[in-house]
Amino acid sequence: MRRSPPCRALLMSLVTWLVTGLMAGTANADEAAWRALERGRAIVLLRHAVTEAGIGDPPGFTIGKCETQRNLSEQGRRDALRIGEAFKVRKIPISDVLSSRWCRCVDTATLAFGRATPAPMLDSMFNEESKARVRKVNLVRDAIMQRQRAGKTSGNLILVTHQQNILAIADVSPASGEMIVTEADGKGTLHVIGRIGPDEY
Repeated sequence: MRRSPPCRALLMSLVTWLVTGLMAGTANADEAAWRALERGRAIVLLRHAVTEAGIGDPPGFTIGKCETQRNLSEQGRRDALRIGEAFKVRKIPISDVLSSRWCRCVDTATLAFGRATPAPMLDSMFNEESKARVRKVNLVRDAIMQRQRAGKTSGNLILVTHQQNILAIADVSPASGEMIVTEADGKGTLHVIGRIGPDEY
């Protein structure tokens, strides 16, 4: 049975309304994320920028030896620089920048923010079993609670890590170079405020 023109028009209007609503919701979440960053009390989970083709790392890779790892691509390096520029333009305050010891994370942090403090608790979970993953998540939460108890809440905390880690910590699967902007409760659990993708810097 063919739809009448009014039915098709109604269907198109409904689709347009849904798409517009989704886009508006995303834009609002992005703006909420930027506002939280401008206040300077957020905790940012940043997945390393785009890498060379591949999954995980080559067999026998070594921490500290970038030539044995999967590293940032040229696009990834450009994206990391754009993150830093966006922070400068918006005058986003930063306290500490902690990074996985994997070179693609250290390079993302250094290119974007000019510094990176290696933090083993942010190292890749890719080949780890569930107990090891839970242990790392707890270490991150403990570190956040220690920071709160010490009164270090001025300036955003940047955590540069991997997709699997962010999924375990915040139950969100980010794209390469995507920021998940969060706030912590009293138990160190992170609650997502918004997301800022690499094409939004």
